[in-house]
Amino acid sequence: MEANFKKGTTTVGIVYKDGIILAADKRASAGYLISNKKVDKVIKINDYLAITIAGLVSDAQLLTKLIRAEVKLKELRAGKRISVKEAANLLGTMVYNNIRKFSAVPGIVGFLMAGFDSKGAALYELGVDGSIMDVDDYVSDGSGSIVALGVLESLYKPGLNQEDALELAKKCINAAIQRDLATGNGMNAYTITKDGVKEVLAKKITGNKIE
Repeated sequence: MEANFKKGTTTVGIVYKDGIILAADKRASAGYLISNKKVDKVIKINDYLAITIAGLVSDAQLLTKLIRAEVKLKELRAGKRISVKEAANLLGTMVYNNIRKFSAVPGIVGFLMAGFDSKGAALYELGVDGSIMDVDDYVSDGSGSIVALGVLESLYKPGLNQEDALELAKKCINAAIQRDLATGNGMNAYTITKDGVKEVLAKKITGNKIE
């Protein structure tokens, strides 16, 4: 059954002066097997919301479809954007219900969610148990997160500009690639600002470092 699991990753969220950067590697693994080398783990939900995924791919894909639909439905009913906090609460409830339903394969999946609303940029960590944590500086999730957090603890400074925040995200993913077998093959990074969700880096690698 283990071969059906696609798990292991490094995702990073960094708050900078004008918004938030979400970044992740591109490898999907099944035990010691690299099952896919071009997975997009930073996903745009709409023009002002994005998430990263870490965990069982099938559950992550399902929950991503559900949160997209729920956000759109809520906005159609209300006639306005929902806040980032509302979107995080919606997704947190879905994760909570998902992991607690009976299943032969536990739906273990965690998310980082970033968005921009009337209050500005916001970043949330959603645990595999459905917990929701407000993040005001940086966060990392996945099998390589311990390595990435070490880099963040050492190098993060409040008020970073976009260029420096992106460079820090690259250092986090590179460090995880060096030490975590389930992290690798490239990196995607998105900015979330008042101008919306934009991809600022999409790079594949065959070696062991992102330049």
